[in-house]
Amino acid sequence: MAQKIDGKAIAGDIRQKLKEEVTSLKEKFPGFSAGLAIVQVGDRTDSNVYINQKLKASAEIGITAEHIKLPKCSTQTEIVQTVQRLNNDISVHGIIVQLPMETDSPVDAHVVTNSIWPEKDVDGLHQSNAGRLSRGDMDNCILPCTPRGCLELIQRTGTEIKGKRAVVLGRSKIVGAPMSDLLTWNHATVTVCHSRTADLKGEVSQADILVVGIGQPEMVKGDWIKPGAVVIDCGINSIPDSTKKAGYRLVGDVDFNEAKEVASWITPVPGGVGPMTVAMLLKNTVDQARKAAEAAGGAGQWSLETLPLNLKTPVPSDIVIAQAQVPKDIDILAREIHLLPDEVDLYGKKKAKVGLQVLKRLAGQKDGRYVVVTGITPTPLGEGKSTTTIGLAQALGAELRKNVFACVRQPSQGPTFGIKGGAAGGGYSQVIPMEEFNLHLTGDIHAITAANNLVAAAIDARIFHEATQSDEALFKRLVPTTKGKREFCKIQLGRLKRLGIDKTNPADLTPEEVKKFVRLDIDKATITWQRVMDTNDRFLRKITIGQGPQEKNMTRETQFDITVASEIMAVLALTSDLRDMRERLGKMVVATSQAGDPVTTDDLGVSGALTVLMRDAIRPNLMQTLQGTPVFVHAGPFANIAHGNSSILADKLALKIVGENGFVVTEAGFGADIGMEKFFDIKCRYSGLVPHAVVLVATVRALKMHGGGPTVTAGVPLPKQYTQENLELVEKGCSNLIKQIENANFFGIPVVVAVNGFATDTQAELELVQKLARDNGAFDAVICNHWAQGGAGARDLAAAVDKATQQPSNFQFLYDVKLPIEEKIEIIAKKIYGADGIELEPLAQEQVARYKRQGFNDLPICMAKTHLSLSHKPELKGAPKGFVLPIREVRASIGAGFIYPLIGTMSTMPGLPTRPCFYDIDIDPDTEEIIGLS
Repeated sequence: MAQKIDGKAIAGDIRQKLKEEVTSLKEKFPGFSAGLAIVQVGDRTDSNVYINQKLKASAEIGITAEHIKLPKCSTQTEIVQTVQRLNNDISVHGIIVQLPMETDSPVDAHVVTNSIWPEKDVDGLHQSNAGRLSRGDMDNCILPCTPRGCLELIQRTGTEIKGKRAVVLGRSKIVGAPMSDLLTWNHATVTVCHSRTADLKGEVSQADILVVGIGQPEMVKGDWIKPGAVVIDCGINSIPDSTKKAGYRLVGDVDFNEAKEVASWITPVPGGVGPMTVAMLLKNTVDQARKAAEAAGGAGQWSLETLPLNLKTPVPSDIVIAQAQVPKDIDILAREIHLLPDEVDLYGKKKAKVGLQVLKRLAGQKDGRYVVVTGITPTPLGEGKSTTTIGLAQALGAELRKNVFACVRQPSQGPTFGIKGGAAGGGYSQVIPMEEFNLHLTGDIHAITAANNLVAAAIDARIFHEATQSDEALFKRLVPTTKGKREFCKIQLGRLKRLGIDKTNPADLTPEEVKKFVRLDIDKATITWQRVMDTNDRFLRKITIGQGPQEKNMTRETQFDITVASEIMAVLALTSDLRDMRERLGKMVVATSQAGDPVTTDDLGVSGALTVLMRDAIRPNLMQTLQGTPVFVHAGPFANIAHGNSSILADKLALKIVGENGFVVTEAGFGADIGMEKFFDIKCRYSGLVPHAVVLVATVRALKMHGGGPTVTAGVPLPKQYTQENLELVEKGCSNLIKQIENANFFGIPVVVAVNGFATDTQAELELVQKLARDNGAFDAVICNHWAQGGAGARDLAAAVDKATQQPSNFQFLYDVKLPIEEKIEIIAKKIYGADGIELEPLAQEQVARYKRQGFNDLPICMAKTHLSLSHKPELKGAPKGFVLPIREVRASIGAGFIYPLIGTMSTMPGLPTRPCFYDIDIDPDTEEIIGLS
């Protein structure tokens, strides 16, 4: 007599364990929720019964189940669109389409089920899951519910499947075919039979394990069954029975009463396989929800496939190296780092934008370790901060196999075609494709240009209209009657509130209130907002506008800045989300009124339109290094009058995606006295992020210059002092390195010095730099050669950074923002630059007094000075002393959120040199390859 396999009891046990697992997952992953979506087309009674069972069972164990009911008239396209919406819903981990569908028009069920993403196909019907199962790749597929339930029932009997002869009667894709695969990969010898199998009884009678799903009531008789066999009956059929109240009874495909006399174990119908199918549906859903939570941005190791480097000696040009490497398609990289498809918008095949919804999905995920790369005071040639940033990221990712993101700024096309030729790193430590990195990318800089110039146009248009119209005429045009009704728009209501006018009906304003509302009364001499373009053009440094015949007597002098100097770029880099960006763009002060009040873009009514233009630019751009590790390229604020760092959003996203044990390596513009100080005091102040380590890049070349070596000029061969060993120059020049180490230590952050080695450096020179750095406060100093060797050349640096970031963090800001503006400037000058003090010129004093009066005192300071010296004089090298820092002007970027003092002569529009880089840049018309961009 066979023992009955109680599927109902076993399913209950599975559901209880799933309930406990869901509770545990909620504790482990804050905000965890397993989501199941059931799509039903039509209103079949039997389907409603099955769906209600699934909804009830889901609620019992804590799964959030949604029933989407589509009408019978739904087309195949409409059904697939519903499925695609659920695919893109991150709260849904499992999707099933209840079969059969009841439709008025032809619908291919195969097409519909295959529109479900394989990772959400909890019915296990997608061809991808079926294909993986047939290959035995069971760890990477979802098992169909009924076969998985059957396997569980067999295993619960204690029967060892390995080596047994199994027969599967029925070959449907839902039960028979996957069941045979499951038994095969559990090491049974499997025969698949069907209604047309010759000698069907003979084949079945050889089975140690028999699974039946043929769809014919009580077809398999007792004399078909091998004595002692395990029988799993997947059939469910109704047959007439006058003794039953309903007039029928349910039976399986096996004659239960006969079979139980022969078999050792047998499932009843009902109460056998049926309850297990629902239980396995729920298990598949919880499994996928768990995997999604574990894969949420680095909870585990990424499945990152790195790209090999084909190193050559001598090292070829940057563009030759870049074009020799074949990058991964960016959607593949996105999947490797556990981004979801709906979080990534592709811009071609090699770059993409990443949505800010990732931050919401990963809110419970701990941040990775945060590293900023800076440098000593550089030569005009640069010392390789960008190259070190990328090389370190390649070393951490490809050599040490850590989750790592590099975050860098987007280069301006002005220097690209003018003096630089590119800014993607260099040698074997680059961002690729370098042509796309340096040219246009995804259009963020163009969006800033458009938004900035819209503000400029709005300023001059408002001045013009106020000068040519009465208060009443202005009011009628600013608040027009539309369809017989006059009302203020949202942005105008905000202006009324700021003016203290508590009225919402235009007809209620008094003449005095109308005047206050319509008159910005801009003092043209105080306009600080300039037009911009992303090209080096020295002849736009001063221009005259308003010379058209209709603008008589409206001319004024103004200028163009380069786009990356726009305050909108600084806003983009410092914003935390779309709402914050909208507020910052509205707070930007463009001028002062005749009464001395600030005039903002909100007053101009343009800030909402600016946010629309910047809607896509707020999302970071995803690219990759030469070795296939991920890079965020986002924002590119001028490192003189702005803070010179990539965006807060890129860093925040990256820190969540890499996970607790990962790394984010970001770069600060210019030397540590400029970019690093602004990184800490401005960027970290607004982001709330706590850095773990500083990487300070130094070169023997730059140290020799600081030690008194001859002038270094771009485009001119280096004097022999730089190509021959000279330990005296190196030691003297280390005064600059030591001061920059001290500057980093002011903030309580461990410093790792990266000695960026050149071919002309001697071992003695390199080791001297290491010794002096370690003796003067550096956590470590490492010689690296990532330019020539890629990640392998920065492996020791990566190991040192790994150790440094494990040190306790004692991070602190340099000053309290509530201190007076002058005092904050003086603290930076004395502590960071080594000055004896500051001297505010009369214009600067006047501006400081105005900003205090306008309520802008409590903002951080963003010093605008030369990057070629710790002082205000580029010719003063090393660590100069005994100087007073002259402050000629003090300006404000209120939207970005900082005050910027100007020291010396700082140009915001670079010029082209005698021989710009554009001479070398061209395109091969046959291959379309870019030439000369390096």
